[in-house]
Amino acid sequence: MSTKSLSARNNELSNPAKQLEFLNDGLFAEGELPTFKNKLEKSDSAPLQPKKLEILQLNLGYMCNQVCSHCHVDAGPDRKEIMTVETMQHCLEAIKKTGAHTLDLTGGAPEMNPNFRWFVEEASKAGINDFIVRSNLTIIVANKKYYDLPEFFKKHNVHVVSSLPFYKREKTDQQRGEGVFDKSIKALKMLNEVGYGKEGSGLKLDLVYNPSGAFLPTNQEAMESDFKKALWEDFQIEFNNLFAITNLPISRFLEYLIASENYEDYMYELVNAYNPTAVKNVMCRNTLSISWDGWLYDCDFNQMLELKVASKIKHISNYDEAVLENRNIITSQHCYGCTAGAGSSCQGSVA
Repeated sequence: MSTKSLSARNNELSNPAKQLEFLNDGLFAEGELPTFKNKLEKSDSAPLQPKKLEILQLNLGYMCNQVCSHCHVDAGPDRKEIMTVETMQHCLEAIKKTGAHTLDLTGGAPEMNPNFRWFVEEASKAGINDFIVRSNLTIIVANKKYYDLPEFFKKHNVHVVSSLPFYKREKTDQQRGEGVFDKSIKALKMLNEVGYGKEGSGLKLDLVYNPSGAFLPTNQEAMESDFKKALWEDFQIEFNNLFAITNLPISRFLEYLIASENYEDYMYELVNAYNPTAVKNVMCRNTLSISWDGWLYDCDFNQMLELKVASKIKHISNYDEAVLENRNIITSQHCYGCTAGAGSSCQGSVA
């Protein structure tokens, strides 16, 4: 697997316009498969519109200590995009006015933003009660300046959501890099030691499963049971929930699909697994995504494709929730990933 981002390799798929061109051509342009918009219309779900805003998801930057093969952000050590204090201040102003109850911090590795801790503390003062930090786990053991992150998370009652593709070393390292599994296990033990994942502690530790190839996740409940059994028996590790998330055909996963000649089969699988019930609960309906530079998107995936919200309010600096509520959600063919089978969101299955 590559140790550089698409961006650093000057790969044409680092350009969101090229990704969209690929997604809109071929199977969909020729009418072999229905576009996502057509599918929504036939299931009486168009136009897709937001419900009550519950979650503000902030991308604190694309910098990461890993270069995972399925990463839709194209994150890595070579990415320098990072949210500034000025943009964070605009976010804090929005947090004071929002009706959303949850702040979801993502990246890259959000902890690598030099102002990460300051921002968490300020957002706590601004009235956010439910914090989610999407951690890759290995950042906790990457450098001694991060070793106390479990204690920091505990202090602010942060809900930790961590990537762990599998409960075995080979599959995890294959997707996320050599040595990642062992480092992840070490980090999970550190989180357990301060109370995370322990019954009655109130400190939530959830894991995220992404398939390692061109296939959909299997049943989330069954996988959670398997993960809990294996991680406890092998390492005495405890966690709360497992979220099964479908890989969307964008960025590095799109590169993988094309290189492995699985793109067409995967798109057929996504389209054939379309579930109208999942549409009702896709994350773009209760979540607003804010990029590292303050632009507003319907979801994190649209952010990576640079599909800004269809509203006159497009930047966090002039945030107006009432105006943003009255918009249609921007969709494209990648959206099939969130409506396939049991559905997929940042909180796992939705149907």
